[in-house]
Amino acid sequence: MKLLNFTIIKLTICLVIGILIGYFYNIPLHFILYVLSSLIIVLTTSYFFSKKQFIKTIWFGLFAFLTMCFIGVLTAQLHNKKNYSNHYSKFISSQNDSIKTITFRIRDVLKPSQFYDKYIIDVLKEDEIYVSGKSILNVEKDSLKNELSVDDVFITKTIFRDVIPPLNPSQFNYKNYLEKQYIYHQLFIENNALFEVKTDQQTLFGIANKIRDYINLKLKPYNFKPDELAIINAILLGQRQDISEEVYSNYTNAGAIHILAISGLHIGIILMILSFILKPFERLRHGIFIKTLLLIIILWSFAIIAGLSASVTRAVTMFSIVAIGMNLKRPTNIYNTLAISIFILLLFKPLFLFDVGFQLSYMAVFGIVSIDPHLKTLWKPKYYITKKIWETIRITFAAQLGILPISLYYFHQFPGLFFLSNLLIVPFLGIILGLGILVILLAALNSLPNILALSFGYAISVMNAIIEWVAQQQHFLFKNISFNVLSIIASYLLIFTLVRFCINRNYKRLIFLFISIIIGQSLFIYSKFESPKNQFLVFHKNRFTLLGNKSHDKMIFASNFDSLLEKKDKIITNYLIENNLKKPQKDSLQSIYILGNKKLLVIDSLGVFNIKSFKPDFILLRNSPKINLNRIIDSLHPSVIIADGSNYKTYTERWKSTSKKRKIPFHLTSEKGAFIMDY
Repeated sequence: MKLLNFTIIKLTICLVIGILIGYFYNIPLHFILYVLSSLIIVLTTSYFFSKKQFIKTIWFGLFAFLTMCFIGVLTAQLHNKKNYSNHYSKFISSQNDSIKTITFRIRDVLKPSQFYDKYIIDVLKEDEIYVSGKSILNVEKDSLKNELSVDDVFITKTIFRDVIPPLNPSQFNYKNYLEKQYIYHQLFIENNALFEVKTDQQTLFGIANKIRDYINLKLKPYNFKPDELAIINAILLGQRQDISEEVYSNYTNAGAIHILAISGLHIGIILMILSFILKPFERLRHGIFIKTLLLIIILWSFAIIAGLSASVTRAVTMFSIVAIGMNLKRPTNIYNTLAISIFILLLFKPLFLFDVGFQLSYMAVFGIVSIDPHLKTLWKPKYYITKKIWETIRITFAAQLGILPISLYYFHQFPGLFFLSNLLIVPFLGIILGLGILVILLAALNSLPNILALSFGYAISVMNAIIEWVAQQQHFLFKNISFNVLSIIASYLLIFTLVRFCINRNYKRLIFLFISIIIGQSLFIYSKFESPKNQFLVFHKNRFTLLGNKSHDKMIFASNFDSLLEKKDKIITNYLIENNLKKPQKDSLQSIYILGNKKLLVIDSLGVFNIKSFKPDFILLRNSPKINLNRIIDSLHPSVIIADGSNYKTYTERWKSTSKKRKIPFHLTSEKGAFIMDY
């Protein structure tokens, strides 16, 4: 592959491998430093030897790549604050139930839940010990209290609680998601339990938040609608927490969610606008250098204001390199530029590697730069309008092909009308962004004409209306597509070989295409073979009972859900997608389940279980039955007792204690998650 001829690309691949090793394996820091020091010495020695030799050997390159791998391992370990002795988790007891006096600073404001305002905090002190580390803060909603602001410092007494792992199979793993941001615990407190500490210390995040608040304050008198203001904050200030679920869902279903996240598309447009505005600097002495420096400063200032998210940081890093090459008239290779930006980003933020936005952004750009040049040769329109339409279609198709496997893996849906939504919106996004920047600047200077504000608000509303109309064409939205990691590998292999064959049709590339198809089919058969054949599940659902019985490719579920909850709940849907199953069959809740050679007895609120000569292997307690568990154990001799989420906590605590005394396994779904039995 010609791409691997670029040294920076090979070094970036080695760095990625090292980060993966460092993340998944907890290698002692002193061992990493010892090996890395040895490799650097060997690398230096081999470099001087290779300079004196006429025939080049592979040793210098081999040691260089090994060194870069260990730099990746070291990077992953150094960025994990949990490895440091002053991380707050080092001072939490193993029981994780002791009340601590905690001093913390608000780092970021998150989207609130139904009952809590949510924040990311930096823990500063635990009792009287200075500590470090991030945590999630959940503050009970109070209409009489204002939301907390970034950089505010508070003291409170509370308990560090573990982030709850997913309680049902195929559920989104919020615990794992937070760990990739170095967050391991959360706090739950009431608003009146917070005591503010006066401080003059400010962080970059706090300054950026004040700028965003100031901009929103200046926009308030112009009476933008809530959805309009939410979109302005998303596409210009990088803040998406105020977008309503309906609007967000519309953009997702229309295949235009990338418009809401500041990414390469937005930064590229902003770079072009800034390059045009700053062009007069080129006439000055050292003007090109000054212009480049100003471009980079403005772009990174914008990135800070936008919250330094993965997509923003990635885009600004890449376009900073592009700006340097463009203005210093140095020839640049786009693949080198991509590799350099990945390399720099991962050195400073190694776990960006696992960020969905980071992955989608780079795969979209990679798709565009590798596929679009070949699509461009297929047709060269004469007229400006047809040129722009063809350009939008080409770039949209190339980007979509680049992100398709990852998008299916994370979101399990494919918007069939993504062409239409991008064709209607993307050509005008530059105008919307340029107009938005002008509106913000004039509003900040108290010079914004009402007609301009109204026009901009109307443009945002029209964009939302177009997206809503596209999203409503449900026949073109393909949902609940089963896709796993093996499917990603097979898909990218197929896309790669197919594109290469289309570019240059020859026998060799046709063979590779057929091989990729065979590999894809083999991985699909393997996935089907590995999935459980027969499985009975007691899912966890607060205040309800939900049972599932998978038999080969069929799924039967039973619950006491009402029709509204049954339609909204995603527990069964997630399980179906994960296991590539079709629409399930609904059944009523039974008292007895025969599962192969095993039997399960369900005891509900009536507490009736007088079944002669029936010895169940499992007993499921649901809807808080008033029973004497000791008597049940004596008469039925079960192997396992299960209690689902429909029971009162006082009941489950009593049953748990009884089971422990009688030395019978007790499975409480609210603690251990869904009970899964293969049969």
